[in-house]
Amino acid sequence: MLHPTKEENGEINDVSAGDAILHFISIGWKVLFAIACPPPHMGGGYPCLVTGITCIGFVTYIVAEVASLFGCIVGLRPGLTAITFVAIGTSLPDTFASMTAARNSRYADEAVGNITGSNCVNVFLGLGLPWLIATIWEGNSQKCIDCLAAVPTEGCQSKCDYGVPAPGLILSVILFLGCSIVGFIILILRRVCLKGELGGSNSTKYASAAAFITLWIIYVIFSGLGTYEVIDLDSLIRGPPPPKVEETFKTVLEELTKRITTGP
Repeated sequence: MLHPTKEENGEINDVSAGDAILHFISIGWKVLFAIACPPPHMGGGYPCLVTGITCIGFVTYIVAEVASLFGCIVGLRPGLTAITFVAIGTSLPDTFASMTAARNSRYADEAVGNITGSNCVNVFLGLGLPWLIATIWEGNSQKCIDCLAAVPTEGCQSKCDYGVPAPGLILSVILFLGCSIVGFIILILRRVCLKGELGGSNSTKYASAAAFITLWIIYVIFSGLGTYEVIDLDSLIRGPPPPKVEETFKTVLEELTKRITTGP
């Protein structure tokens, strides 16, 4: 239920209007998760951990699907939708967790560590593990086995390799690294000059917040330009892509006839 809470030092935190509105908006999810997740004391907490992670994955899937449908409706490419709506939806829990850690802890280690650790898990585990599974799956697919069992040639590489031709991915990674380095420099300067990564006077707090928001806006703008191939860094590094063949009835019929006569 919604009621005032008492801190360890005895201070009473009353319920604000925003807390009450958010509580009643999300009451359905809270009831669903309360039913799905067993109590933490059962089984040493492992059933609660597993069901909690499963519920988070379910909500993340819904957020990703809704964002993809929204991007399709408004005409945004999947790459731009991913770095805006999907990223915001999946990062909001980390944002609130870091905000709570920054308020309740003496130092900013937990808040900054939560953000950096979450992004490391997203990139290295959330991206690397599915990519590894897809690579193994593609390498053991029947079409790859049949190709290698016949006459192994260079043509088998296109059937056995797994690649994601995402336009603007190289530019997005470079921008992310650059913005991250600038963000860490800001935190280091705050530590040296203000003796703390968070807090300080109102001017320093607003200036730091504006700097981080500006970095995010720069990243979204230039990554979006890379997604729409306005800034084509991929062709500069990888070389020009193969020419696209216009899919007319004649070209489709010729390709179909070629596959029937010579095989795929």
